[in-house]
Amino acid sequence: MIPRSNIRNIGISAHIDAGKTTLSERILYYTGKIHKIEEVGGGDGATMDYMELEREKGITITSAAVTCFWNNTQINLIDTPGHVDFTIEVERSLRVLDGAIMILCGVAGVQSQSFTVDRQMKRYKVPRIAFINKLDRVGANPFYVVDALREKLGLNPVVLQYPIGLEDKFVGVIDLIEMTANYFEGENGEKWVKTTISEELQQQAEIAREKLLDQISIHSEAMIAKLLAGEDIPKQMIWDAIRQGTLTLEFTPVLMGSAYKNKGVQNLLDAVALYLPSPMERGAVTATDITTNQQLQVYSDPEAPVVALAFKLIDSEFGQLAYVRIYSGTLKPGRLYNTRTQKQVRVNRLVRIEVDKRQEIELAQAGEIVGLIGINCASGDTLCSPNTNISLEGIFVPEPVMTIAITPKSQEDIDRIAKALHRFTSEDPTLHVSTDPESHETLMSGMGELHLEIYLERIKREYHADVYVGAPAVAYRETITKATSFDFTLKKQTGGAGQYAHVIGKIEPCEEAFIFEDRVVGGVIPKHFIHACEQGFKDALQTGCLKGYPIIRVKVTLESGSYHPIDSHEITFRFAARQGFEEAFAKANPIILEPMMLLEVETPSQFLGRIQGKLLSRRALLLGSETREHDTVIRASVPLAEMFGYSTEIRSLSQGMATFSMEFAEYQKLPDSLMSEIR
Repeated sequence: MIPRSNIRNIGISAHIDAGKTTLSERILYYTGKIHKIEEVGGGDGATMDYMELEREKGITITSAAVTCFWNNTQINLIDTPGHVDFTIEVERSLRVLDGAIMILCGVAGVQSQSFTVDRQMKRYKVPRIAFINKLDRVGANPFYVVDALREKLGLNPVVLQYPIGLEDKFVGVIDLIEMTANYFEGENGEKWVKTTISEELQQQAEIAREKLLDQISIHSEAMIAKLLAGEDIPKQMIWDAIRQGTLTLEFTPVLMGSAYKNKGVQNLLDAVALYLPSPMERGAVTATDITTNQQLQVYSDPEAPVVALAFKLIDSEFGQLAYVRIYSGTLKPGRLYNTRTQKQVRVNRLVRIEVDKRQEIELAQAGEIVGLIGINCASGDTLCSPNTNISLEGIFVPEPVMTIAITPKSQEDIDRIAKALHRFTSEDPTLHVSTDPESHETLMSGMGELHLEIYLERIKREYHADVYVGAPAVAYRETITKATSFDFTLKKQTGGAGQYAHVIGKIEPCEEAFIFEDRVVGGVIPKHFIHACEQGFKDALQTGCLKGYPIIRVKVTLESGSYHPIDSHEITFRFAARQGFEEAFAKANPIILEPMMLLEVETPSQFLGRIQGKLLSRRALLLGSETREHDTVIRASVPLAEMFGYSTEIRSLSQGMATFSMEFAEYQKLPDSLMSEIR
């Protein structure tokens, strides 16, 4: 068994089309996991894109996991989607990883989804290496990308390499630590050749090395002393300083290459082993003791009770397969306790996950990522040893922004669709399924058009069911603009036991989705009824009074009230709280909020004017633009309701040459003039 200090749980994240899956394919090839390189969208499709849909569309839809070995290091690698509609795949991967590789395009640099990936990495405090890819492309400029990392993302990039040529003259990289020129020969770049630096690049390499040493010496007094004395700095001292700064998130090592041209990937694998943390170095994770509600720290100790997080589910031929990250203990076949369901589950088989293949194993220790076959759990569940009632922090799940109505085409399709939706919602927390109370249609809500389109396609292919699809609808929200108080009494007497509940408080706008504050003193409402009041307020959030959309950004303060020792029950207080909230909400100047998207359009400059003009007609607010070679990048904030059919429009406006990406930014007030247009 590989020592736990030599395990690396890493993910690859980036903007769409930055080359994540292409890089993953090279990593698998150079570590001996595969013996033939497949390309995205060509031949049999990339190894990590194992779903038929992924190969057809040339994009990554689900995060795939694989275990491979580089020298003496075990790398558990997760390749995640770049498309923002599948952002939950990135969220749940980063939640369980110890380190990450952030890929940036050497031409485009920091793009819109690079900001999203950066936020996600910072949220989970994940140490990272940046890899500037596609240096063989026309317009490649790694120095521009390094500046963008510093200025746009607020990182402290430490450049470890210098490119040997750029664009069609890109042939390798100079290692600024070992001061060697690295070339990659052979049919697939498998012959890694290190040689002396050419005379014409020697001076630039020395200047870049001095800058590197100056940046990292802050972490080593011994290095400062050697620099001041003019002595040579040992390689190990440099590696140690870079590793320390990376683990403390003080800086980001930057490497360069071209995955497609098979250059620089071996250096990146070395950097993963050198600079990214082992499970032991990531420290303890925070958990909650369900019994006492106290927070505690879970340490990466193989002798402790098992604590693991199920972070992804997929269906396999042998039953449900759960991807699990083990945080403490040693996991073997046997019984585990699910703290969400408060039931025991049986682990029959443990497997090492190798994309869509399984290698059975007898045990796995803290720090590993493995698969459990046939176990009944949901994404985000904590699994622990019996009598260990611990719950790990969940995964941040963004709210869906788009809804479609689906209707089965035939009676036989009803059961198949129900099975499909049950499976998809347990796999993907961002996919919501509900029933329209008026039309009784099934509603599917997701993160965007592509997200919903993929699931509709999967219903058709995997479950052989056909559906009629209604027009997409935007997920509007309602909120209030001023504070209002409530004083509601529920009092009913019907011969026998009556119903009594009295609640006093106020509602006011806030930035959070919902906040409940209990300010009741003197026991005028008993403690067990206060929880029922909170549930009643949450019930009221489901439907606003303007158009019936869910309510957000409201703080409720329960201040006082009264109860009857016989006629008061939890259900009466829950109902009274809901009624009190609804009365106050109607008086608090409610408004409709619409989802605003952050849009980035990349277009040849000759189409700039017409694209901007059309965006303005879609109620877009232009945030700025920048020119890259012959292309212009437009950034805008635009209502989601105005973006249906945009992919067709932008193709016709630019002769198919412009591309765009968008992600949810925030909710903003819907203009009063459009209130009557939404149902």
